[in-house]
Amino acid sequence: MKKIGIILGSIVVLLVAAYMLVGNYFYNYALNADREKEFLEGNPHLEESEAVSAAVAEEAEIADELFKKEHEPLQLNVVSTDKHQLKLNAYYYDNDPSEHKWAIVVHGYMSQAEHMTRYVRNFHEKGYHVLAPDLRGHGASEGNYIGMGWDDRKDMLLWIEEILETDPEAEIVLFGISMGGATVMMTSGEEDLPDNVKVIVEDCGYASVSDVFVYQLDDLFGLPEFPVINAANTLTNIRAGYDLYEASAVEQVAKSETPTLFIHGDADTFVPFEMLDEVYNAANVEKEKLIIPEAGHGDAEKVDPVTYWNTVWDFVENYIN
Repeated sequence: MKKIGIILGSIVVLLVAAYMLVGNYFYNYALNADREKEFLEGNPHLEESEAVSAAVAEEAEIADELFKKEHEPLQLNVVSTDKHQLKLNAYYYDNDPSEHKWAIVVHGYMSQAEHMTRYVRNFHEKGYHVLAPDLRGHGASEGNYIGMGWDDRKDMLLWIEEILETDPEAEIVLFGISMGGATVMMTSGEEDLPDNVKVIVEDCGYASVSDVFVYQLDDLFGLPEFPVINAANTLTNIRAGYDLYEASAVEQVAKSETPTLFIHGDADTFVPFEMLDEVYNAANVEKEKLIIPEAGHGDAEKVDPVTYWNTVWDFVENYIN
């Protein structure tokens, strides 16, 4: 009997060890900000869409480079209010002091604020003061893990507070791409979101962290949700302090009171196009949906910039003068 107990105990120990090893591997693979993300390199789901016009792209890139030469941003910092106490970075592009229009422009997974020039430029040219934060674990912000928008939603509230200290009359649009899109959607459901946030624009954000990880796990490895995501979630709770299954843009959008424009390319296979309807249908606010044909992940603006920006301004300017 004692021998059976030892055997059973050994099996349990081995299973727990295997569970933790699996969880640690996939945590490092997806959420450890200090590790390279090899799966992004050469990923067919991230190849630029063939619908992108080379001539249009070159013209936009020239305009972006000129903007960077002509506008030197001010670097700002806040400290996160959670247990990590991270020093977070953002770049501020000022505009006409008489304007009270503000945009917070949020980058995607493994990107950074300095890669968001296209979107910063377009808002700035419309007279907006623009704040472009580096999400935790990205760019010049501290953090050894990726918040996937969930912890970042609390950081967004800090940046909004910074704007209101400068301009109490600010009218703010939250704009985000991919993980940035998820971030602004997750921010939208916060109870203490100031009324100064008038409108939200999200481009190709995911429905929830667990859903996008389950999709990627099957796509990249052909593995099931259980026990892999469960194990990764255990390690995420231990190492990062948040829960993958709580990190839901759908649930946050369902609580939102802020008008929202949802954008997605119908050829997106990295954050599946089908997730657009999940977040759109969950929203009980004034809303609009923009689908850009043939656009892959994050390529909607590049494929059809005229429709993209006309739709953004038509929607946003209903709420910001």
